[in-house]
Amino acid sequence: MLKRTFQSFRRSSKGFASSSSRRSDARFKWKHLHSPSNFTVMRSMMSSTQTATTTTYSVPREKVDCLVIGAGVVGIAIARALALKGREVFVVESDSTFGTATSSRNSEVIHAGIYYPRNSLKAIFCSRGRDMLYDYCTKHDIPHKQIGKLIVATRSSEIPKLNDILNHGIQNGVDSLRMIDGIEAMKMEPELQCVKAVLSPVSGIVDSHSLMLALVGEAESHRTTFTYNSAVIGGHLEGNQICVHVSETNSLKEWNGTSTALNPDLVLVPNLVVNSAGLSAPALAKRFTGLASEVIPSAYYARGCYFTLSNTKTTPFQHLIYPIPEDGGLGVHVTLDLNGQVKFGPDVEWIDSIDDISSFLNKFDYSVHANRAERFYPEIRKYYPNLKDGSLEPGYSGIRPKLSGPGQPPVDFVIQGENIHGIPGLVNLFGIESPGLTSSLAIAEYIVTRFLG
Repeated sequence: MLKRTFQSFRRSSKGFASSSSRRSDARFKWKHLHSPSNFTVMRSMMSSTQTATTTTYSVPREKVDCLVIGAGVVGIAIARALALKGREVFVVESDSTFGTATSSRNSEVIHAGIYYPRNSLKAIFCSRGRDMLYDYCTKHDIPHKQIGKLIVATRSSEIPKLNDILNHGIQNGVDSLRMIDGIEAMKMEPELQCVKAVLSPVSGIVDSHSLMLALVGEAESHRTTFTYNSAVIGGHLEGNQICVHVSETNSLKEWNGTSTALNPDLVLVPNLVVNSAGLSAPALAKRFTGLASEVIPSAYYARGCYFTLSNTKTTPFQHLIYPIPEDGGLGVHVTLDLNGQVKFGPDVEWIDSIDDISSFLNKFDYSVHANRAERFYPEIRKYYPNLKDGSLEPGYSGIRPKLSGPGQPPVDFVIQGENIHGIPGLVNLFGIESPGLTSSLAIAEYIVTRFLG
């Protein structure tokens, strides 16, 4: 499969491939994306080509135009945006398919852009990305719904914080935000208990998998190649040129962890490389020899669990319901999926540091223990007092790639180019947590506008 994919990649670089030469139906794409990656075939094929040479690491190397590391929703969006600008794009993903980490383990909410400091990247990208996302979903028939959100104060002491949230949203240009009394909010949502609420009509939900599938398909139709089961493990500089080290994911699983040396199976030499590795982006950047360590922020991981509502015949809520934000997250909130399933979460559990290889392989504990629900009931009952005992079932969990730890103030998205780290052609994306899904198309637009030569 990968041999055919790479041959198509080579043909497209010569102008041979076109969108009409690619099958576009979703079932074919799904089968294509889940086929196992034959990295060995690609490596041996590269070794036999005239362009292949050896590096100081005595492995094959290959030039590529644009390299995107990581096939989460942001990486996919960036690949598509680069491809639509006429660039040849190669995406390397360590897992067996796209979007298996943070991109598929979140609330699937289209955020309005309320919470973030004025003129921060999160505020700018969330607002712009929200509008782009609604437009993209409409044009491409991606399931989504603008259902609105209520941010609630359940006691009078929370009202000042609610006022701050409202003011942040207004400063960020979020349309139609307004404060409403608890009586009005509870008329809208009879199961809700609150004293005041901020109504955000422009908030919504989206089928994140359908979104990623559409972005992948569009990228592939414009000279983008995805390779899975292949991990970027580091890189080095040759003059001002960054060389990126790639290894088979399976070989990392066999690494004994006793040495920092990891030998690549392949070296890629890109004109532009975007480190969009999500949870492992900082760990990967530390393995770029020549990149100053002081420009790489510290990484923190916050695990969040979701529980689903059972034992109910009707959906108790029609809007997203959010409490006042807590340390590390937005609080245990109510999320609806497009089938009407009610989810509560996520909570916040800080994870101790994890070694590089485990982060490259997404080896986090995603299990949700049933007894954790006991922490959810009192939090949810602050705004949903009729929640019955035994009605929460374990759902799923996700990990937030954060740049601030417990008790520290939130940190903005970090996007670094040559002006920060001094390496031409390298763009690092750090701390792309919420609202990363909402911001994905706007981040991609920014990357193309700011860094595409």
